[in-house]
Amino acid sequence: MLPRGTALLLLTATLFAAQPVSIERRFAELKKNPPGLYAFLYKMPKGADLHNHLSGAVYAENFLETAADRHLCVDRAALALLETSTCKPGQPDAAAIRSDNDLRNALIDSFSMRNFVPGRESGHDHFFATFNKFGAVGSSEYVAEIARRAADQNESYVELMALSGGSVNSLGESVGFNGDFEATRQKLEAAGLAKRVAALKDSLDRTEQTRITKLGCRDHADSAACRVQIGYVYQVLREFPKEQIFAQVLAGFALAASDPRVVAVNFVQAEDGYHSMTDYHLHMQMVDFAKRLYPSVHITLHAGELAPGLVPPEGLLFHIRDAVELGHAERIGHGVDLMYEKDPQSLLREMRDRHIDVEINLTSNDGILGVKGDQHPFQTYRRAGVPVTLSTDDEGVNRSDLTEEFVRAVETYNLSWADLKELVRNSIEYSFASGSSYWKDRAYKTVVDACAAGRKSADCRAYLEKNDKARLGADLEERFAAFERTTN
Repeated sequence: MLPRGTALLLLTATLFAAQPVSIERRFAELKKNPPGLYAFLYKMPKGADLHNHLSGAVYAENFLETAADRHLCVDRAALALLETSTCKPGQPDAAAIRSDNDLRNALIDSFSMRNFVPGRESGHDHFFATFNKFGAVGSSEYVAEIARRAADQNESYVELMALSGGSVNSLGESVGFNGDFEATRQKLEAAGLAKRVAALKDSLDRTEQTRITKLGCRDHADSAACRVQIGYVYQVLREFPKEQIFAQVLAGFALAASDPRVVAVNFVQAEDGYHSMTDYHLHMQMVDFAKRLYPSVHITLHAGELAPGLVPPEGLLFHIRDAVELGHAERIGHGVDLMYEKDPQSLLREMRDRHIDVEINLTSNDGILGVKGDQHPFQTYRRAGVPVTLSTDDEGVNRSDLTEEFVRAVETYNLSWADLKELVRNSIEYSFASGSSYWKDRAYKTVVDACAAGRKSADCRAYLEKNDKARLGADLEERFAAFERTTN
């Protein structure tokens, strides 16, 4: 028989060993083990990806498979797909990728940032050039791919920039623009703007039907991929003349006001382009005008996706502020040039007080702008109390996914488990999902009164039924609880 003291020590040690390791301690250990960290974060609930371009989210391999099935032609010199199946000499059938790995690999590198090395071409130029190289395929049929990837990574909601305003450019060109917003609006309405908006709705109907069919949601509505909620964001293509931009803006606001599937309006394309820079303030004035016509429409704007040297110093002074103060932005995409803006501290206070979220895209900002680590304002926003979320931007072109964005943030900024939960909760709280929040305030300490007695109470069930955002928030908490149980 063991002495009483020895037995007590052994019993104490056994009980201590049986105690579950706290999630914070477990997470701290994983930060020393990159493969283990990735596996942990892959399974972690991630809430929403709020900044995701559909065309840039598709992996090159999938574009190539579709091109091969359609027997599109390849421009060998440009390493791009052509909108034809009648191939000229020197333009191989895209089906050649199935037997010619050299061609396939060259096209993948051309369509993405894979293996990119700056030289004669910058990361910025290579990135933005990719879209014309695979554009012949189109991207509306790939929403199912995005939903599957999101479901696999324990995401519940994606806001997808997928509707282009380019279809109304001809209308804007025919009407013109003389600086009189109201008179031009009336001309656009008379010229048939409503029909163009209806055509955009029809296009979205087809996109959604394709998603449902590819995922089998009619028969398996409860599958993880079918449960991922998709909100569509209308894209104004900012690199066009002002008369076309104004038509795009009005069409987008009219669409978002009339179709609940369209949750917001945004401006896309390179922010340093000619029209983007020359007409930036005018573009924000157009948004201000449209917001007064359609006050319920949500707005998220690419602003500050710039870095020193890319544009003259004066080009860095005002984009974020204009988006916030004139463009009514509820969220900012990128916001990289923050500290080069006029009076950045007052801008930070304003964004904090107005709860304007910043959609942070770490991989994209590194590859396109060369901004990373301590040079990135990620921690500056957080220290100032400005809400931030992590997002992918163009996960296919960047050869990334939302898990990689979290890995990068953890490894670069030594984030804690509490930090991650705040970032994830922000993604639902600052989403444009309909209805009210699950939380009483944005400290995430107390749920709304209707759910104070628990999610299964009659009051809470009724509240969640009426409020998509609250339902997503409650679901996220259940996912966190399950994840933390299984991790311990």
